[in-house]
Amino acid sequence: METRSEKVVIRGAEGRSLDARVEHPAREPVAWVLFAHCFTYGDNPFAAAAISQTLAEHGLGVLRFDFTSPGEGEDASTHVLSDVEDVVAAAEHLRGQHEAPRLLIGHSLGGTAMLRAALSLPEVKAVATLGAPFSLEHVHGLLAPVLKQAEERGEARVRSGTHALRMSRRFLEELSEPRMKETLHGLGRALLVLHAPTDGVVGLASAQRLYETARQPRSILALEGADHFLSRPEDARFAAAVLGAWAGRYVGAREVEAQRESGQALSQGVVEVHEAGEGPFAQDIQVGRHRLRADEPTSFGGGDTGPSPYGLLAAALGACTAMTLRMYARNKGWPLEHVAVRLRHSKVHAEDCQHCETKEGKVDRIDRTVTLEGPLSGEQRQRLVHMADRCPVHRTMESEIDVHTFLEEDEPRGVNSG
Repeated sequence: METRSEKVVIRGAEGRSLDARVEHPAREPVAWVLFAHCFTYGDNPFAAAAISQTLAEHGLGVLRFDFTSPGEGEDASTHVLSDVEDVVAAAEHLRGQHEAPRLLIGHSLGGTAMLRAALSLPEVKAVATLGAPFSLEHVHGLLAPVLKQAEERGEARVRSGTHALRMSRRFLEELSEPRMKETLHGLGRALLVLHAPTDGVVGLASAQRLYETARQPRSILALEGADHFLSRPEDARFAAAVLGAWAGRYVGAREVEAQRESGQALSQGVVEVHEAGEGPFAQDIQVGRHRLRADEPTSFGGGDTGPSPYGLLAAALGACTAMTLRMYARNKGWPLEHVAVRLRHSKVHAEDCQHCETKEGKVDRIDRTVTLEGPLSGEQRQRLVHMADRCPVHRTMESEIDVHTFLEEDEPRGVNSG
């Protein structure tokens, strides 16, 4: 059974509807996580999706506020987190449908709100923040018009891309510096502070204040090179990996590892692919007991949550090449210290391919560059390059492949339903 994602609508503070998404792990969740990424992700929720998916792969169920369905008109604000009470309401939804969350994660103002909400949720064991301000004073320049409007009218509305955020005066008061000092002093849970030193929205001083004000156990980690939105996929994946490893320490590391080890493996040679439910093209892949993700890049309308199918194809060739050269050198007793393979897939005109039988249209081309390290002779290096063409995947790709496609019946063959 693969991880799966589903959209849900929960009832927030004052009866507002909140769009959310639930990530289910492959087996019964070890624990549940509540993830609030506030409004600053705008129309690019990749980081939130990557973090949620990684936590699900670690055996954790995740409920996160979802921005993939924009609101319209005055009701747009009902689609996003807009009060600390919304966090508590989402936790109550989890409690009713599954179980109360044991881990809270929040990005930007969502992180600050999570810290405050933790005081009302006794089951919570740990809280993690990403790019969170210590208090609203740390983003005063950005929110100055909002603060003034909320003070005058009792609430303010902020628009980010196709989404809107309603910020009540009560919400702003909950996230004031005096309240946050009180919160951190009395938090009583493990805290992880993730922050980019080059964050241009919330300065690094906020992370330092969060860490210094909180009591043990506490941890802080710099997301070097990242921006406030974790816009680059590699930054989002790194943050996700850190959160997944850290979460296990406080919400069931032993159980998570036991689940992952005991997960049902597919027979050798069998691969299963299921739609991930995250964007139009994302796919969850299981090979044996290993799980992968495939997707299309954003330039092709995907979410870039994993390599493309052609990327996976090139990766298979590269891995097989390196394995073949390692095996050959080991059998020969040659001093090969390290192998690296770089591949590039492209489409070229058939007329430019001297060795191709096809002479019209375009054909697939993979350029493969092999790097061999170690005190090898020239003859040994040439022999290893020659062996690259003999790796099993290379030979399969150049041979005739017979693919049969079947439609799986609703009822397995040979089973008598009567």
